[in-house]
Amino acid sequence: MQVQPYLFFEGHCEDAIAFYRSAIGAEVQMLMRYKDAPDGAAAPPDNPPEKIMHASLKIGDSTVLMSDGRCSGNPALGGFALSLTVADKAEAQRLFSALADGGQPFMPLTETFFSPQFGMVTDRFGLMWMVMVES
Repeated sequence: MQVQPYLFFEGHCEDAIAFYRSAIGAEVQMLMRYKDAPDGAAAPPDNPPEKIMHASLKIGDSTVLMSDGRCSGNPALGGFALSLTVADKAEAQRLFSALADGGQPFMPLTETFFSPQFGMVTDRFGLMWMVMVES
């Protein structure tokens, strides 16, 4: 059994994929646009055909699934965070800074009782990330 996050970017999925590829090295494993679905199956009626129906990104050893959803223009990515655990402080700083570009740091990277370095940031799409160094 696996639990995988499935994120709906409400029309901003392509931008999010480009950002995560650049910022944290995400790799696109699969991408399907609404126009590629057989007979328009599962496409909300007003969605542009070029928007992303389903994508799968590999981030480190994990898979994150995403879509443009209903293309409302207003992603609601609250109430949870994705956590990135890395081997050293330099990598934590690099990833934290990349995710903060256009976003909002919530808690700067700092030493904690559970990690040599931990911080929280909300990226430009409204997705919260926790970045920490493995202890």
